[in-house]
Amino acid sequence: MLPHQIELLSPARDADIGIEAVNHGADAVYIGGPGFGARANAANSVHDIERLVRHAHRYHARVFVTLNTILRDDELEPARRLAWQLHAIGVDALIVQDMGLLELDLPPIELHASTQCDIRTPAKARFLQDVGFSQIVLARELSLPQIAAIDQALGPRDAPGRAVLEYFIHGALCVAYSGQCYISHATTGRSANRGDCSQACRLPWDVLDGQGRLIAHDKHVLSMKDNNQSANLRALIDAGVRSFKIEGRYKDMAYVKNITAHYRRLLDAILEERPDLAPSSSGRCTYTFTPDPGQNFNRDFTDYFTHGRQIDIGAFDSPKNPGRPIGWLVRVAADHLEIETDDPHTELLNGDGLCCFDARNQLLGLQTNRVQRLGPGSAGGVRWRIEPKDPIDTYRSLRRGTVVNRNRSVAWERLLARPSAERRIDLWLRLHADGDTLVLTATDADGFHGQATLPGPWELAQDQQSQPQRLHQGLDRLGETIFAAADITIDLPAPWFVPASRLNALRRAALDNLMAAREGGRPHGQRRPEVQPPVPYPDDVLTYLGNVYNHKARDFYARHGVRVIDAAFESHEERGEVSLMITKHCVRYSLSLCPKQAKGVTGVQGTVRAEPLTIVQGDQRFTLRFDCKPCEMHVIGRLQPHVVRHAQRMQQEQPLRFYRRRPVNPPNGARCGTSASTD
Repeated sequence: MLPHQIELLSPARDADIGIEAVNHGADAVYIGGPGFGARANAANSVHDIERLVRHAHRYHARVFVTLNTILRDDELEPARRLAWQLHAIGVDALIVQDMGLLELDLPPIELHASTQCDIRTPAKARFLQDVGFSQIVLARELSLPQIAAIDQALGPRDAPGRAVLEYFIHGALCVAYSGQCYISHATTGRSANRGDCSQACRLPWDVLDGQGRLIAHDKHVLSMKDNNQSANLRALIDAGVRSFKIEGRYKDMAYVKNITAHYRRLLDAILEERPDLAPSSSGRCTYTFTPDPGQNFNRDFTDYFTHGRQIDIGAFDSPKNPGRPIGWLVRVAADHLEIETDDPHTELLNGDGLCCFDARNQLLGLQTNRVQRLGPGSAGGVRWRIEPKDPIDTYRSLRRGTVVNRNRSVAWERLLARPSAERRIDLWLRLHADGDTLVLTATDADGFHGQATLPGPWELAQDQQSQPQRLHQGLDRLGETIFAAADITIDLPAPWFVPASRLNALRRAALDNLMAAREGGRPHGQRRPEVQPPVPYPDDVLTYLGNVYNHKARDFYARHGVRVIDAAFESHEERGEVSLMITKHCVRYSLSLCPKQAKGVTGVQGTVRAEPLTIVQGDQRFTLRFDCKPCEMHVIGRLQPHVVRHAQRMQQEQPLRFYRRRPVNPPNGARCGTSASTD
């Protein structure tokens, strides 16, 4: 039985970041194309993606392109053309959300089900496998037993046509189930399912009880800490996960380098222990730095629901990066601050970012303009004078003894700005003779071979004793290649003299042939055929939560047995109060008001009971309702009139085509059948 391949999947905002992700150990990279990706500001040209593909394929690493927004009818043909362009440049897979794409003439390329497909149940996962998806991204909210149940539902792990389970292991957490958040579109017209989320979840909210009493004030109650599954990789592998995904297509180069290297090291340690597992790409990485997730932007870490519900998963005080404690405030002077560090080895540099929580528990940021070491501190650390970039009055609310964190290290940024990793594939070289012809055979760690010959005759070297060493050194000149010599064997009948120029040409020819063999033997994924006859969708009714925005998607679900198919929220047919966000996170539980925690909790001005709560931010007000059977929270609200008016104006200027289940102007609110007209 072949080992199961383990894939480390890294994000790329652009091709250069993607190339560094590969250099730092990624087995695969996902990146946005020129359109239709769920990160509107992370688009890339086909030409740039091709550059990334060429680099990744040298290591048998793969490149996936996101095509994961919901699409209007008029966008389907451009998306289809883009899919063919991406296939032509060697992209390995498309990550999609919209099932309308499966009704089109797509190229024979792997399809991966996006996280926006909201894959939480074994039935949904099995359905997506049966309609031809090669890889499916599980919801972040799943626990280990839930992942294992989905893995079991997909059949034997070695079975042909078995989909790969992909799971997010690091990065920012959306509070809602992916694909099930409409609060951005309802309030601003910016659709998260179309790649333009306004991130209402990161805002501060007041929480009120049923009598209007204040339970929490100005708290980021919908803001989650950042995901970190470093301690759970072995358990996730045992549960069936094979692709380990890092979030962050908006993140910078330093983040991708650092987090990729961090998980590469952790996974390699597991692979060393487990002969039943293997990496899905080639090469070993060396680094000029020690990976440390705490050095990058984060909101503190959580492993979310991997081990079941935890109370401390929210970043309620601030959605910003609180950094790491380095010391405390000693003095606030007229033009500077003074702090003392805990560790005498802590170094501060001009430009470092510091922060601390003030008396109101608000995170206060401070960018240093000039730092000066004053000498030893009182507790074994070092005392520093800090001249901040902003006026000193900004920090008057701080008090002596306030804990000071560093959330930006200039030294770390400089380290990661330089070349910081090298990825090499082990190579065995053997130089021998066939008559008077030199034969160089190159064999890499994956078992691929390349060979080149150099005809003689050859004269004996003048310095016969040192000639083998010269040949060895000449063959070991691999600096500009992706290889590192594990062993070089010189097996000649005599110490022949080979000019350096001819030896270099022989080495290059052998490696060129080896690279050709590697490319010829590189695995090429294909779109998996759909099970016939078409399998039924797990439900026969789709509400707006199904995100059906075009008629091809409607046809797909109808073909799979769905009888009632509502239009996507973006079609503006849902004008009343609906669930604008569905989340596993529970504000009531986080505030210790869950009936499973206590029947009643004494709160402000009396007893706060487990009842619907309200969150308020400015003129925005939403009701929180709690579905205790699946243990989920719904944020209830309605589509704002100004969003509808703006869409109507835009529609007059440039008519668009998309799926509606109801007529454009339904008489008396009546509904029509699923063959509704477009608008």
